[in-house]
Amino acid sequence: MGARKRLAADARKEAKKTIYMARLVDNPTSPRKTRIMADVIRGKDVNYAMNVLKYSKKESAEKILKLLKSAIANWQVKNEGVRIEDAQLYVQSIIVDSGRMLKRLRTAPQGRGYRVRKRSNHITLTVANRIEQNNNIVEETKNKE
Repeated sequence: MGARKRLAADARKEAKKTIYMARLVDNPTSPRKTRIMADVIRGKDVNYAMNVLKYSKKESAEKILKLLKSAIANWQVKNEGVRIEDAQLYVQSIIVDSGRMLKRLRTAPQGRGYRVRKRSNHITLTVANRIEQNNNIVEETKNKE
C-alpha cells in the first residue's frame, strides 16, 4: 500500500471514530410507511425519540426503536467513561432507502395476473452529541479567522 492510500485510509478511520450509527438492512416494511416515523424523530433528543417510538402504534416504530438503542450502544462503546445523561445525544440523521422488492403475481379477472410488489427498506440512523457538535463549530470558526 502506498503512502497516499495509507494516509487516506487513516483519515477515514479517524473520521469513523466520531460517527455513531446503526443500520437495518432489508426491513420488510414499505419505505413510505417507515419514513413517517423517521420524520417524527429526526433531529430530536434521544429520550424524546425513544418515548415517541415506544408508544407509537406503527409497526416500523418497533424496528426504529431497536435501531436507536443499537446506535446508542455503539456510542457507549466508543465513549467509555462518559454517561449518556451528560452527553445530550440526539438523532442527527435517519435515512430510509428502498431495499429489494419481491415481485409476486396475484390472480386477476379474465385469466390475467396483476403484479404485487412486496417492498422492503434500509434504515441508517446516526446519533450525535450536541456538546461535541457545538465545540467543533466553535473551533472551525476560530480556525477560519
